Amino acid sequence: MVRIAEIEAGSIADELSLEIGSRVVRINGERVRDGIDLTFMLSQGVVELETVLSSGETVFYEFERDPGESVGIVPSPDPIRECANECVFCFIDGNPKGARRSLWLRDDDFRLSFTYGSYVTLTNLGPKGLERLVEQRISPLYVSVHATAPEVRERLLVNRRAGLIMKDLELLLGEGLEVHTQVVLCPEWNNAEHLDRTIEDLWGLGLGIRSLSVVPVGLTRYNVNRPVRLLTMSEAGESIRQIEGARRKALDERGFGWCYAADEMYLIASEALPDANYYDEGALYENGVGAVRKFLEEFDRGLPSVPSFEGRRVRLVTGTSMAPFLQKCSDRLAEATHASVEVVEVMNGYFGETVTVAGLLGGRDILHALGESMEGDVVVLPSEALNADGLFIDDMSRVELMAALGPVDLRSGYEVTEALKLG
Repeated sequence: MVRIAEIEAGSIADELSLEIGSRVVRINGERVRDGIDLTFMLSQGVVELETVLSSGETVFYEFERDPGESVGIVPSPDPIRECANECVFCFIDGNPKGARRSLWLRDDDFRLSFTYGSYVTLTNLGPKGLERLVEQRISPLYVSVHATAPEVRERLLVNRRAGLIMKDLELLLGEGLEVHTQVVLCPEWNNAEHLDRTIEDLWGLGLGIRSLSVVPVGLTRYNVNRPVRLLTMSEAGESIRQIEGARRKALDERGFGWCYAADEMYLIASEALPDANYYDEGALYENGVGAVRKFLEEFDRGLPSVPSFEGRRVRLVTGTSMAPFLQKCSDRLAEATHASVEVVEVMNGYFGETVTVAGLLGGRDILHALGESMEGDVVVLPSEALNADGLFIDDMSRVELMAALGPVDLRSGYEVTEALKLG
């Protein structure tokens, strides 16, 4: 069942006086399991809604809706379906003691894959779960494959059902669903010849596999070398060449790249990032594929309209992986803003120096790197380092950071010129 969290004003649900907090139990006699069911079932033209009020009373509603018309029920978030795997590179093992509770959630939920594009393994579904994906046309899905050889995938995920991935994908694709796939590359586990096989197997499944992105394993000081290690420069370079071979084949035969290396692969290999056309439509930015190139292009577009900060100091906070790119932009930004520009490269003390991305910087590490500020400083934070509640990964709040910094102009944005323009 689904609990009603909100009712949209002026909607069918509003006109029927549905109550916030009541539960939707059945629609047209069918049990409602979650928010996906609710959306799917409310798309019908004639609807009989069975609800249970907070008092325990059962109330039925009947109505008709026009195609495309919203019923106006906003459901409470569904409980997260947790992971059934014990992956050798699991991010949970990289958390420090005392990390906030939400960071310990091992989610592997197809609903999040469909709704938000997060990657799932499919190991916790089984035949009935797969049938539901087909029945409700839940597509595209984002699936963490990692390896197609059954024994390799079972070893990586520590789950016997993991070896069924090719059969699961064949079932979904045979019913017309589409899938974006991912490999988290772990040296001596699923790289080299195993990566070649995974690329070949997924390519052979046809056009239903919309993409394959290859991401290097990320480890913190709490789980590095236990049992997986980080890629070396040469291993990353060799993997890029394998991926590039598949990409060129895809361009020749299908007209788009299909197989992509994440930005981090190029940073590890100390190789230049590809041009923007490498990333085709850019649908995989959230998976770290093309995000740096997108950042640089947006910087170039935003630079002509950035405001003046004459006589002030602009301080750009970032992680160690992005610092070299910002350094290359800093002179042009100084010229455009008439300010002195400083790139503040923050070492990650919370997770350790192996974690280099700006999105996982703790507030205390940022505060330490900034040191003493001057009145009138413009400090630009990366928005991805803050969650929806305004907290950094170490639970320090933006408000606390601002109080500790004193009289500075604290801003945040996903791109520097955007943050400077928004104020």
